[in-house]
Amino acid sequence: MTTREETLAQWQAREAEVRARLAPAGVASLEQMKACSGIEFLQRIWSGEYPSVPIGHTMDFLPIEAEPGRVVFQGTPGRQHYNPIGSVHGGYFCTLLDSAVGCAVQSMLPKGMAYTTLELKVNLIRALTDQTGPVRAEGKVLQVGNRVGIAEGRIIDVDGKLYAHATTTCLVFALP
Repeated sequence: MTTREETLAQWQAREAEVRARLAPAGVASLEQMKACSGIEFLQRIWSGEYPSVPIGHTMDFLPIEAEPGRVVFQGTPGRQHYNPIGSVHGGYFCTLLDSAVGCAVQSMLPKGMAYTTLELKVNLIRALTDQTGPVRAEGKVLQVGNRVGIAEGRIIDVDGKLYAHATTTCLVFALP
């Protein structure tokens, strides 16, 4: 059984490892998107071969783990994410979860296919603050078909405490 301190150290080490690999922020070309499956595309971003994602830089979160059907992002909420009432803005929760569940859907797509979010439902369970420490958003696919992908996600801290959960419905389409 790992202690909280061991889990925190593992999470921080993994974050440092991933940050060292990421390329500067940018947007992949259509040719790059079409050249590989969804999981291959994500892996190329996360290995530094393709540009890293601008929203990750803006919101200060990054991918930690990925496999077909499952993607995990990690971020540490800070005061820069606060709303006027002194806690982390709901948009932080939503952006982190949208990234996790959307990329989980993308991880299942064949070469030449893409997705976009049609619907995102987020339930906030408890507040995030600058004292929470790192959190992880894990997205898991429920089903991906030719036209629609559905996934669910959760935000947890190093103690496994649940902060939010979400579901998404994504439109799946062929790249032009």
